Amino acid sequence: MKLHITPNAGLNLFTAYGDDYVAVNHEKHHTSLIVLPERLLAAWTSASVGSLQEADMQTLLGLGVEVVLLGTGKRLRFPAPALMRPFAPAGIGLEVMDLQAACRTYNILASEGRKVAAALLFD
Repeated sequence: MKLHITPNAGLNLFTAYGDDYVAVNHEKHHTSLIVLPERLLAAWTSASVGSLQEADMQTLLGLGVEVVLLGTGKRLRFPAPALMRPFAPAGIGLEVMDLQAACRTYNILASEGRKVAAALLFD
């Protein structure tokens, strides 16, 4: 699906997505990544939702954002509760959703100037 967005100079925004890719500012990505308004962290992890490790989540905790959108591929799947537990005490919202919803939600929050990150996993 192609997304139509209002131009926001200098922001990383999702411009398209499909079953096996996302496009950030028209550049396609086929592997896991973290997207922040001002930077991209390619190849964040090689894990799937079921094999996420504490180190993967520590990376997300250290991003300096208020909300992390965890896109879990084509379907909504939750990581182990122990991996999600540290976010609330750190004052960071962790929202788990399918990849497409994470892309759409990220664009809205980033365009509003929120400190947000989209951490995307592919099936």
